[in-house]
Amino acid sequence: MAPRIWKRLLLAPVVAFAALVGFAAAPAQAAIWSSSDQWGNYTTSDGYTLYNNIWGSGTGPQTIWANSSSNWGVWANHPNTGGIKSYPNAKKVIGKPLNSLSSLRSSYNVTVPSSGAYNTSYDIWDSSYKYEIMLWMNYRGAVGPLGTSQGTLTLGGHSWTVYKGSNGANEVFSFLRTSNSTSGTVDVLPILKWIKDTKGWWGNVTVGDVQFGYEITSSSGGLDFTTNSFSVSGS
Repeated sequence: MAPRIWKRLLLAPVVAFAALVGFAAAPAQAAIWSSSDQWGNYTTSDGYTLYNNIWGSGTGPQTIWANSSSNWGVWANHPNTGGIKSYPNAKKVIGKPLNSLSSLRSSYNVTVPSSGAYNTSYDIWDSSYKYEIMLWMNYRGAVGPLGTSQGTLTLGGHSWTVYKGSNGANEVFSFLRTSNSTSGTVDVLPILKWIKDTKGWWGNVTVGDVQFGYEITSSSGGLDFTTNSFSVSGS
C-alpha cells in the first residue's frame, strides 16, 4: 500500500536510483520547486510537506513539482508491470487525539490521465503508524485495495465500499468511492469516528499524517498527474 518507514528502509537499496536522475521530463509549468530524487521533499511556508516518494521496485523516472501546497503535480514514466511504484503526495500533520477533534475536512481538485494504472487517494495515519486509512477518490487500471470487503456505506459526503486488511506491519482500512471523483470535499472526521465508535477497529488514537496524492502502478510513456487545488483543515 502507501509509503511506510519500514518500506523505505527495506526498498531503498534495491531501487535503481541512477535511473531517476537526468531522465525525467520537466514539469508542465514553471514551479518554485521540483525534484526527480527518489525521496525528494519540500516543506511549504503553510506547513505542508511534498514527497516524490518512489518506494516500489521496477520503477521508472518520476519528477514532482510544486507552485504551492495546493498546486503541484507529478510526471511519471513507470513501466506497465504490477506492483505500486510510488506515492507522490502532499502531507499535513494534525497531531491531535481523535476525541479532541471537532472538525477535520479536506478539499481536492485533480486532473488525472485516461491511461495507466493508479489511484488518487488520501492516506491517513495515526501518530504511531499502527493504522492506515485510505480514501480512494478515483482509480483506474489493474489496482485494488488490501483486505476483504466490509460492505458499503455513505459517510463524510461520499458513498464508499469499505475494505479491511493487514499488510503484516499495520492495519489498513480502505474506503473506495463507489464512483470516480476528481474534485470535492471530504468530511474526514465522521469516517475516523465510524472506525472507532461503530466498528471498534481502533481506540482514541492521535491522528498524525493526512496525506493526499497518487498511488501509481504504471504510467508507461510518461503521464501527468496534476493537483489543481488541495487543502486540509482540522481543529
